Amino acid sequence: MSYIIIALKLIVAISLLNVWLIQKDKPTKWRGGNAQNIKEEFKVYGLPVWLCYLVGTLKVAGAIGLIVSIWVFSLERPSALILAALLTGSILMHFKIQDPLYKSFPAFLFLLMCLAVAFSGFIVL
Repeated sequence: MSYIIIALKLIVAISLLNVWLIQKDKPTKWRGGNAQNIKEEFKVYGLPVWLCYLVGTLKVAGAIGLIVSIWVFSLERPSALILAALLTGSILMHFKIQDPLYKSFPAFLFLLMCLAVAFSGFIVL
């Protein structure tokens, strides 16, 4: 397995785990609207709080799946594609509330990384 793909997996996974487990209650410049935490961010997007828990669970599971996929290859594509779908949703929510483009940059960058991981068998890195 390419060291670049392993690095991409770790960058995405550790970043998402940080956002959803460590920084979830802290304000950042990347949050949608003027939200101070993840729950507020979902409210700004007009989404119910239960969806915040569902998305968080899926993102944490996907991030763990990416890490485990370093050794269990069969988890690679499903984990990366689930995260890619969720990250696409993040980008769309930023556009929905007309956030400045820079706020969706992390989601866009991680989306590209997830797609590179998911389709790494088709590209040469």
